[in-house]
Amino acid sequence: ANKWIKNMERENNVQVIKLTDGDYLRTLENAIQFGLPVLLENVKEELDPSLEPLLLKQLFKSGGVMCIKLGESIIEFSDNFRFYITTSMRNPHYLPETAVKVTLLNFMITLDGLSDQLLGVVVAEERPDLEAQRQKLVVESADNKKRLKDIEDRILHTLSSSEGNILDDTAGIETLKEAKIVSDEITEKQIVAEATQVEIDAAREGYKPCGAYNSVLFFTIRDLANIDPMYQYSLSWFISLFVRSIHASAEESEDEDSGEPAEVDLDERLKIIAEHFTYSLYQNVCRSLFEKDKLLFSFLLCTRIMTSEDRLPVEEFNFFLTGGVGITAKSVPQPKGEEWISAKMWGEVTRLASTCSVFENLPDHIAQDTAAWKAIYDSVQPQEMTYPGEYGTQPTAFQKLLVMRCLRPDKVTPAVNDFVDATMGRRFIEPPPFDLQGSYNESNAMTPLLFILSAGSDPTAALLKFADEAGKGSDIGVISMGQGQGPKAAVLIEEGRETGKWVLLQNCHLAPSWMPSLEKICEGINAENTDEQFRLWLTSMPSPAFPVSILQNGVKMTNEPPRGLRANMRRSFQLEPIADEEFFEGCNKPEVFKKLCFGLAFCHGFVQERRAFGPIGWNIPYGFDDGDLKISVRQLQMYINENEQTPFEALKYATGECNYGGRVTDDKDRRLLNTLLRKVYAPAALKKGFRLSESGTYVIPEEGSHESYLDYIATLPILPLPEAFGLHENADITKDLGQTALLTETLIKTGGGSGGGGGAQDELVAKITKDIIDRLPPNFDIEAVQRKFPVRYEESMNTVLAQEMLRYNRLLSIIRNSLLQLQKAIAGLSVMSAELEKVFNSFAIGQVPAMWMGKSFPSLKPLGSYIEDLLARLDLFDGWYRNGQPSIFWISGFFFTPSFTTAALQNFARGNNYAIDTVGFEMEMMEMDPGLYTEPPDSGIYIHGLFMEGCAWDKDKKMLCESRPKVLFEPGPCIHLKPVLLSDIKDYPHYSCPVYRTAERRGVLATTGHSTNFLMMMKMPTDVDPDHWAMRGVAMLCSLKD
Repeated sequence: ANKWIKNMERENNVQVIKLTDGDYLRTLENAIQFGLPVLLENVKEELDPSLEPLLLKQLFKSGGVMCIKLGESIIEFSDNFRFYITTSMRNPHYLPETAVKVTLLNFMITLDGLSDQLLGVVVAEERPDLEAQRQKLVVESADNKKRLKDIEDRILHTLSSSEGNILDDTAGIETLKEAKIVSDEITEKQIVAEATQVEIDAAREGYKPCGAYNSVLFFTIRDLANIDPMYQYSLSWFISLFVRSIHASAEESEDEDSGEPAEVDLDERLKIIAEHFTYSLYQNVCRSLFEKDKLLFSFLLCTRIMTSEDRLPVEEFNFFLTGGVGITAKSVPQPKGEEWISAKMWGEVTRLASTCSVFENLPDHIAQDTAAWKAIYDSVQPQEMTYPGEYGTQPTAFQKLLVMRCLRPDKVTPAVNDFVDATMGRRFIEPPPFDLQGSYNESNAMTPLLFILSAGSDPTAALLKFADEAGKGSDIGVISMGQGQGPKAAVLIEEGRETGKWVLLQNCHLAPSWMPSLEKICEGINAENTDEQFRLWLTSMPSPAFPVSILQNGVKMTNEPPRGLRANMRRSFQLEPIADEEFFEGCNKPEVFKKLCFGLAFCHGFVQERRAFGPIGWNIPYGFDDGDLKISVRQLQMYINENEQTPFEALKYATGECNYGGRVTDDKDRRLLNTLLRKVYAPAALKKGFRLSESGTYVIPEEGSHESYLDYIATLPILPLPEAFGLHENADITKDLGQTALLTETLIKTGGGSGGGGGAQDELVAKITKDIIDRLPPNFDIEAVQRKFPVRYEESMNTVLAQEMLRYNRLLSIIRNSLLQLQKAIAGLSVMSAELEKVFNSFAIGQVPAMWMGKSFPSLKPLGSYIEDLLARLDLFDGWYRNGQPSIFWISGFFFTPSFTTAALQNFARGNNYAIDTVGFEMEMMEMDPGLYTEPPDSGIYIHGLFMEGCAWDKDKKMLCESRPKVLFEPGPCIHLKPVLLSDIKDYPHYSCPVYRTAERRGVLATTGHSTNFLMMMKMPTDVDPDHWAMRGVAMLCSLKD
């Protein structure tokens, strides 16, 4: 749109401004006064209030001249003034009060429009004669139509100006005769032109599939911006790559003897172009994607192409994303006695039977032949096994993915990998390696090169090495961005443009306010004013403030550190200062230093790679980086050199509380970090063959050269087992489930779950909305509750009940109001606002709307499970109101659990005249069945409803034990929280187990010093070292994901 407006108004001296320009109002005032067109670029959803008088056209006469007041200035208003406003936002929502002030035009390219444009491009490259003829015809046709219009005007003018009898007007008759001749001539030309156009269109028609196919590819990469703001690609870049690919594919298909293009029919040629361009696009886009998104991009390409060719029904793809939300399940009872078939799994299988006709009898087949299906479930690599019976051959490759999603969701990612391999070829699952030379070859002096950073990555060393190889080692200016560095960077760029130097601006995300200035500088770089040797290199973490124009037109690259413990440790030994031979051999106690240095490198890999396991690894995924290792290893050598005895306590403090610990904000994460360092920074680590993991796979090798340590690291497993990180083998399933969830959630962000037709989606959402409204109970009557359970000094639980009901009333009101408004909006009785549209989209993919979560209790459940959970919570308090205080409390049902536990302590303290801060809970583990406890305890409270993650519960010994294979969460026992004086609490071998509200574990840091997700520490009996469970990431949870 910007380009079109600039071209249209070029002759009128169009003024281009942005709201970020310091003098944009001055430019606007001059343009209004002198009647110049103005283009205001890249506005957001809210316009600057200073533009209000202009948008409302608040004109008034002053001294006989039309004027307008803009800010404090009164200026003359010219009738020739034109005002254009553009936004680069993909789907803006403008309020009605904004919409009535302007004329809104949607300039977004459509699939059909782009298809036609790309058709023109491919025909122009493949059949330039045909395209030239078509362009000539278009011009001639427009010219002929203009001449016909002129003739009509002359005839009308002659007839209207003729006086008396028209037949007596000789000049008029001559004009009409001449007009008739020209008109006939033009009509004949138009007939010929139309016939030629039909021939051209017939020839172009053969190329039509190419335009349609490649337009799908563009919309696929356009949707990547929903995943990460840095994934932006312009249409001009896409077309340029397309043209290069057409030429390259022609060269590759040349006859080896003659050097001429080999003779192939049109369909074969289009297939060659499509395959070549698809892979070329994959390579170019992959270069700028993070590792986690590369397989997703391949899968997205594959499914979008299949959908466009009607090879993948939208219903099946939506089932893959959501598990069949809103679909009525086939009524087949769940097989009894089969523990491996969970309610969630059976629900998805029965919904799959309703989604795909090929799986219509799948639930019955599983119920009849459970042994064969259990073999799939128990397999280490189920994605490589053949399904039992007809399901081994009948379903398509994608339909088999749906079965995998139901039975083993943890293996969906490798199954997707195999699916892309089988559908598009192995090269689409093997991303191209980082290639700095290749990226440089793609660029020119006008094209910035951008490194998109991730935690732990720093491409500066690689770039400086490349600059040396390119002969630019002394001609590269480096500046690290931050406050006040913008003007210096501008001077450096200006100097580089004139002299042909390279410029590197590091960490651009730290200077968001200067980004508009950088965009302006980049727009001003052109071939006339810039040395062709100049290159602008940028590094930035993902940031919404980064200029879209640079992202779209620049060359983007990612270079992430290698994955896996072995690769991480090797990288540590190849970085300064460990890689420096003088440093590595320079300690006065070489054996102590080298062994502890190796242990430290293991710790560095441990803390970074453990992040892959999600919340069971770290509550918060901290950005530990190479700087932490560098300072720690330098301190290690200094402390050893300066002390006769190795100061382990000082090392643990410096490393665990300052260097690495300085990043850690969660006290449970700090406990884990210190547990790890206690193991490595200990006298035992200096003994021969000290084990860093329980299995002995990782040990500290004997003292040797730097090379010997690299040789030992090369013998370690490429893919570490969870035991390397102190975790149970089930943690691999947790990690794989996290990857599957990330894959589906990211696909939903790209708009994947919005297909299926507007009407069908409206019906689905309307059905869900009505169902929830029908099931919602009325709000609690707080006055009636307070009459029955008045505020009493000796019974704090009455206050808890009233407060909980108030909180649920607030949530119920928001849910009910949004549902009623959504019902009206779907029926067309009211406007679908931006907030309601978000609710609608959330319902369509089975997620809880953000509007609800803002006032809700913490929950990670999908919509259906969330509503069930909400109704169960409401039943808890309704039962309390009707039947009195329960004998055993479902602790997960409370909105704000700390008030409940505090009330129990308060009752005890007030009953015995103790200060509240002198009492605490003694925890007694009881039986598993809450139905056994029909009477409340004499003192304290019984609670149930907690789940254990990372371990299991030994019912007989009543203590923690190892998890069962493939069982991620175990129900916890009923617990008696018995208030006693802190001085009377008995100590016993226990693990202080954190209790969290959800499996996410992380929350916002509250004034208590704990996360808002954290409830309390539960003293769980154990007969092993508590550090074992800390390394396992053991915790108790009030609520699961599903």
